[in-house]
Amino acid sequence: MIEADVKKWYVVRAVSGQENKIKNYIESEINRLGYSDFVEDILVPTEKVIQIRNGKKISKERVYFPGYIMVKANLSGEIPHIIRSITNVIGFLGETKGGDPVPLRKSEVNRMLGKVDELAVQTENVAIPFVLGETVKVIDGPFNGFNGTVENINEEKRKLEVMVKIFGRKTPLELSYMQVEKI
Repeated sequence: MIEADVKKWYVVRAVSGQENKIKNYIESEINRLGYSDFVEDILVPTEKVIQIRNGKKISKERVYFPGYIMVKANLSGEIPHIIRSITNVIGFLGETKGGDPVPLRKSEVNRMLGKVDELAVQTENVAIPFVLGETVKVIDGPFNGFNGTVENINEEKRKLEVMVKIFGRKTPLELSYMQVEKI
């Protein structure tokens, strides 16, 4: 009888952009073949990113380590072969040709899982949609309809300093991300 209790974390390399789909494939294949005792957890580390589209906040999950899926399993017998044979799985991280998959060290696991927890907590990680020198259009406030150039970006306050030409003179405005849009 093979020990199904001793489980370690491994990293499966997969085609980037397909991580969640592949995770589901692995889960259903393991269950279908009756090996669910051997695989405890399959994880795709993601982070929440708030993007601003058309003045609206959109919360999206972004894969934190593209192309990698964490699997906590006992890779004995057929298990590595089953996982490798799944479409879009490239293989295990750290394995030598024809050798066994190398489990993550405890410190690496803690770091990755810690990162996953940390990302779950830190939700307001916003991708700043503007760059310095970019021309934007004011869509809110008294200067609605004016175009200006982004002179400064304050990430903490989530504000932009936009230089707008008013009556032929350049005037700096402090505007929130929501008050402007890309042209």
